[in-house]
Amino acid sequence: MSAEIKHKRPKYTLDFKKDAAKLVIEKGYTHEQAANNLGISKSAIGRWVRAEQGPPKKTPGQPVKPNLDEHAEILKLRKEVEQLRMEREILKKAAVFFAKEVE
Repeated sequence: MSAEIKHKRPKYTLDFKKDAAKLVIEKGYTHEQAANNLGISKSAIGRWVRAEQGPPKKTPGQPVKPNLDEHAEILKLRKEVEQLRMEREILKKAAVFFAKEVE
């Protein structure tokens, strides 16, 4: 049996992604040149460039993809919602506990 090794995907900051996309959009680098210079994959740079350029002309029924800023905000808000849900559940349990104690 061979041991499977999980490779962790590197985490890049929003600023890094924006700067990488600007190399292609503003500086005229090809996707391959930018990817090689930064040590990242061509598919990653392609995703970041598409996200920065915004969605192509909207066709009916096609979902709108967020740009990098919007994506980061969505992730932040999802974490906040999860935290608030957890706090709400704790408060519900505390309310039940204290209601029983008063009786």
